[in-house]
Amino acid sequence: MKSEEQIITTVAAVLEQDPYVNLNEFPLQLEFASGLLTMEGEVEHIMAKKRALEVAGAISGVERIVDRLRLVPASRMQDGEIRDHVCNALLSENYLGTCAIWAIFKGKAEVVREADQNMDGNIDVEVQNGIVLLNGAVSSLSAKRMAGVMAWWVPGSRDVINGLEVVPPQEDSDDEVVDAVCLALEKDPFVNASQLRVRSNMFNVTLEGIVRNQLERKFAESDAWYVFRVDRVTNLVVVSE
Repeated sequence: MKSEEQIITTVAAVLEQDPYVNLNEFPLQLEFASGLLTMEGEVEHIMAKKRALEVAGAISGVERIVDRLRLVPASRMQDGEIRDHVCNALLSENYLGTCAIWAIFKGKAEVVREADQNMDGNIDVEVQNGIVLLNGAVSSLSAKRMAGVMAWWVPGSRDVINGLEVVPPQEDSDDEVVDAVCLALEKDPFVNASQLRVRSNMFNVTLEGIVRNQLERKFAESDAWYVFRVDRVTNLVVVSE
């Protein structure tokens, strides 16, 4: 059996070799005890966060992970500003048009969109140190996933914890994931979704197609990673010449 120090050394070595995880510019703190690995620090983008968690979780001896990885925000914002941006984004999303929206500040709820007899869900938005917490209930997995994507898209977001409950419960599937990724791509103004194809197998998403440049390719992959329940993204998208 590997010692705690050996497992930390192994995790660090694997992360060092991963092309998405840049430990030189974004070093991480690793702690391990009794099968529990704690990962803490800032990462460059969503791909680095998800890949770091994936490769660390695959190492023998690591049974659970405490995720304290946070994205370096595209724009530094105060929590209140992030909360306002998230609420405005949710208000503009058609999939969430029948959801009441509440902004949570210091434990108190402020009405953003009031509930009425036509509402079939409610979303509470709270932000703590740049981390967006979504709680409440929505009527579909698509609504849950789109709420999460909209929160991720706010430039100041450092992480999104999507605690929205789907009521009534809905069975998840690869088809649901594909629909959600396609929807996210269609709504992203920086991506031409008509040139992309999406497949999913056991919640592992594959992207194919043609884009105009490397930035659009990166945005498309990020959008797929932002979708709740996506475990892995294989980006086979090519850049047109």
